[in-house]
Amino acid sequence: MPQSFTLEKNSNIVILTGAGISQESGLETFRDPDGIWSKVRVEDVATPEAFKKNPDYVHSFYNMRRARHLIAAANPNDAHMALARLETQWPGQVTVITQNVDSLHESGGTQNLIHMHGVHSKARCDHCQHAVPWEGDMSTATVCEGCGDVGGMRPHVVWFGETPLELGRIQAVLVACDLFVSIGTSGNVYPAAGFISVVQQIGRAHTVELNLEPSLGAALFSEGRYGPATEVVPSYVDEVLATL
Repeated sequence: MPQSFTLEKNSNIVILTGAGISQESGLETFRDPDGIWSKVRVEDVATPEAFKKNPDYVHSFYNMRRARHLIAAANPNDAHMALARLETQWPGQVTVITQNVDSLHESGGTQNLIHMHGVHSKARCDHCQHAVPWEGDMSTATVCEGCGDVGGMRPHVVWFGETPLELGRIQAVLVACDLFVSIGTSGNVYPAAGFISVVQQIGRAHTVELNLEPSLGAALFSEGRYGPATEVVPSYVDEVLATL
């Protein structure tokens, strides 16, 4: 840790993760030149309007994504495992907020986890909001276990134009954190890109960016470490735990 910053043993640590932490597990990112949004239009698959206009096409896209994520979920990488180790060994509270809809954090052992954009391994009914674990394909003919209706089942993911999940809980942990670490995120997507500003306004937390390269908001962080997530994340976790 920098000499100007001392992390107390009861400090609260908040970690924000993006697609970059899962890339080395074989999952595509979204905004890289060869990422998902270079191959399919957001407007066609990731908005409520798209689902209303062409639900069959949206279902086919997410059925494919769900199958890939379920395969990858069995293989968390060293970065996911390092964060789980930090949660287990750190005396204070460690909260992971992820923008990712994969289940790699859970597979790696993280328990105190907020999926702000939902998760591929669940489905939700637009009619009654009943959410259930889900592994197989969905279609407009899928029946909701909660209300019995058809046509309303959809991926339990937050689409563009929808409000992310658990923002109240996220705000609470950001305000109380002493160390804020952002991992594998481009700094493009709000509200997650604004979390660093929330933490800065409180003025108590040290802030660190761990990324393959500096993000759009890199200048807002107290320090940055750059390289593959499987290298920089375990190294930084070792550094934090060495303060005990």
